[in-house]
Amino acid sequence: MARYSKGFKQRAVARLLPPESSPVEVVSREIGISSDTLERWRSEALAAPSNDKTWTAAARLEAVIATAAMDEAAKNAWCRQQGVYPSELDKWRGSAVQALATPEETRATPQQTRHDHHRIKELERELRRKDRALAETAALLVLSKKLSAIYGEDADD
Repeated sequence: MARYSKGFKQRAVARLLPPESSPVEVVSREIGISSDTLERWRSEALAAPSNDKTWTAAARLEAVIATAAMDEAAKNAWCRQQGVYPSELDKWRGSAVQALATPEETRATPQQTRHDHHRIKELERELRRKDRALAETAALLVLSKKLSAIYGEDADD
């Protein structure tokens, strides 16, 4: 019995499940695995909870395009049929829009830049303060060890 990697199996099953839903015979011929094995993998994947199902980037984009013109009720029905939460679909849409944005659209505003610079200076100041405190603590520890080495274990007496 041949063993296939988890990633290989997931990619094959992703082609069999919606939204791609390729025929088993076609996938079988293309990747060289028997139809029976692919049928078993597909049935296992369908029996698994929906959060284990993987959506490829192309499938997510197709889902966003397919649901773009739908009203809320139709979109919710589509999501139930495909096993996707509407919030996931909204997140995919946001990712697609962000990926297609021009660099000018993604550039930070001057107000955001000023806020970021202020926050960076604040964090650097705090880091310097903590570095000094750590150095002071390390120096006190070294001195206490030297003192106890010179005077013995009971240096408080």
